[in-house]
Amino acid sequence: MNYIDIKEKGEAELMEMLKAKKLELFTLQAKQRTMQLTNTSELRVAKKDIARIQTALTSVRAK
Repeated sequence: MNYIDIKEKGEAELMEMLKAKKLELFTLQAKQRTMQLTNTSELRVAKKDIARIQTALTSVRAK
């Protein structure tokens, strides 16, 4: 997910995306704790996606 893809979206849609990504991060962390996660780079990707969405939210709210 690139910032360019999400900067055009509205606040409600960004909040839904943020909620979904946080849930995904939670499940990935649970899988890591139980040794079921094989690709640990997914954690980093999910965290960066959350940061991008939060940046876009800040931009939308500032307008």
